[in-house]
Amino acid sequence: MGLRERKKQKTRIALIDAALDLFLSQGYDITTIDQIAAAVDVSPRTFFRYFASKEEVALSLCRDGQEIFQSELAARPAEETPYQAVSQAIRAMLTALREGDPDEARRFDKARRLVECTSSLSAVQMCLIMESERLLTEEVARRRGTGVDDLHTQFAVSVFTAIGRVCFEHGPQDLALLAERLEQTLAIAERCLRPGWDR
Repeated sequence: MGLRERKKQKTRIALIDAALDLFLSQGYDITTIDQIAAAVDVSPRTFFRYFASKEEVALSLCRDGQEIFQSELAARPAEETPYQAVSQAIRAMLTALREGDPDEARRFDKARRLVECTSSLSAVQMCLIMESERLLTEEVARRRGTGVDDLHTQFAVSVFTAIGRVCFEHGPQDLALLAERLEQTLAIAERCLRPGWDR
């Protein structure tokens, strides 16, 4: 990453940090883009170079996580079953968050708390999750050689979705504990389902 890209990434992270802190301290609805920009000592115009709205900056980490997952899933070997590919992609996503910048874990925690206490963001996040499930269905169908309407494919995606929700929606804030919960959830799934069920 060149100097220009590093400076842009630094500004983007600073805007996310300022936004999350302001949203949590004074409330999402009353926080303005002008306040976020001022906290980073940039203009509102600069803010809009990075984010289209308050909603986008608030959910940026959610989108980032989904992009990491989709990228990791697409890179999994073709010979893996859908279950193996998805499991490894989820593990890689958590590893990237856990072993990256230590501040990233704190951002992750703040973003989760913000969504939990802001109903409007919860609704938008659900739309993002639905879009992620659509992409997952397409990938599972591709790996299985079926259409997205195939009942077996839809069942497989439903299992993956349930694993994700058990792990993330009801899981701990700490990323290390969250990774441990993921492994426990995957182990339960493997015990309960017949080998080769997702082929």
